[in-house]
Amino acid sequence: MEQDTKSRQAATPLADALDAQRINRLAHFDVPAHKGGRMNAELPEYFGKRCMELDVNSMKPLDNLGHPVSVIKEAQSLAAEAFGADNAFFMVNGTTSAVQTMIWTACGRGEKIILPRNVHRSAINALVVNGAIPIYINPGRDKRLGIPLGMSVADVKKAIEEHPDAKAILVNNPTYYGICSNLRAIVRLAHEAGMLVLADEAHGTHFYFHERLPVSAMAAGCDMAAASIHKTGGSLTQSSILLTRKPVNPDYVRQVITLTQSTSASYLLLSSLDIARRNLYFKGRAMYQKTIEFADYAREEINDLGGYYAFGTELVDGDAAFAFDSTKLSVHTRDIGLAGIEVYDHLRDDYGIQIEFGDIGNLLAILSAGDRMMDVERLISALAEIKRLHERSAAGLFDHEYIDPCIAMTPQDAFYAKKRRVPMRESVGLVAGEFVMSYPPGIPIVAPGERITPDILEHILFAKDRGCFMTGTEDMNLDYLQVVG
Repeated sequence: MEQDTKSRQAATPLADALDAQRINRLAHFDVPAHKGGRMNAELPEYFGKRCMELDVNSMKPLDNLGHPVSVIKEAQSLAAEAFGADNAFFMVNGTTSAVQTMIWTACGRGEKIILPRNVHRSAINALVVNGAIPIYINPGRDKRLGIPLGMSVADVKKAIEEHPDAKAILVNNPTYYGICSNLRAIVRLAHEAGMLVLADEAHGTHFYFHERLPVSAMAAGCDMAAASIHKTGGSLTQSSILLTRKPVNPDYVRQVITLTQSTSASYLLLSSLDIARRNLYFKGRAMYQKTIEFADYAREEINDLGGYYAFGTELVDGDAAFAFDSTKLSVHTRDIGLAGIEVYDHLRDDYGIQIEFGDIGNLLAILSAGDRMMDVERLISALAEIKRLHERSAAGLFDHEYIDPCIAMTPQDAFYAKKRRVPMRESVGLVAGEFVMSYPPGIPIVAPGERITPDILEHILFAKDRGCFMTGTEDMNLDYLQVVG
């Protein structure tokens, strides 16, 4: 049986079919208009001839993503097998569309969904569109780091008891900082109450392929999971997989996906998922072992510098921080008197090092088997130099990344309500009609329907002043905010 599985997983049916159409020299009288790059010579010069020849539209031998019956269906079946799911759906609109599909599948207008407030904007956007009602659980918080953690089991149990009519629970697995909730316990509580469990695994693809990492959503018994293969699994940017298990109806999920997913799916993205799945199945453990070793080494060296705190499994408390993703290199910077975004800017501008993000007190570097030890050493050396040249008093720095929201109305009601524009500095006490967030990570500081408190305003102004990339507002300069009323 194991040999049969390996034999199946060695195949890449979609990628092979795509390459076959390149070789057979079709005369193309269909879109795209570039016709393999011949229409614009700059494209193959820039992207490469083979890439342009593989950028084709849906045709019978290549199947159709909206209604797969052949090679896409087979490739998705292999992905489901590799990830331990009943069904897998290839997504080309990013994990954003996968998260939104999960929510729209699980609940409709006026129905409740339990979720932590430190979710990605895509989850709250889903509520804006379909009118489901969020029941927020405030995540735990690490006081030293100022970061949100996962949800405690006690808080989940309390939310279920108070809202027994909720349709589902959404869980981050993990958070951007690598923190995981007790997923198995949450699944047990939810299923006992007749609720589905949805996992946002935008940063958890690798959990499926190494035993030292936190439990994956499918292994924990979740009903649906959005796995961002491009983030940590090696496929092309914007490609993702939505995983489901019984009793979720896969045919209904497919219908929900087609509400928003492109009808002109990129075969470059789709075939990259097929190829990445095979690579993960056969080489995933070795790749993530290397990644863990890189991260463990970097944590030790950075902590030896003094001032910085590269945190890891010592945060695990068996509750809101039930597990930690040891591939994540998250570094607390506040003790050297610099916001994470300031260190981010120094790394990029002064040392030619691009990391994932810097926020008010921390930075995150995404490591993978594609990194080189020389680059890890370069990062460590740059951090040492930044500390030597720029360290200062931490007085005046904002000391937390997450603020408990004050909910006044649902996201949909607030977003579509009559709104007015007020100066940002005069918004305290009013109800936001739009998002304000730093991106990345894309977790709203304030979302539509939430009241603006002095702490929230201070957070926004501090983040803007320190150079965080602020998004979500109609006013591109973030001087004004749209409020309800």
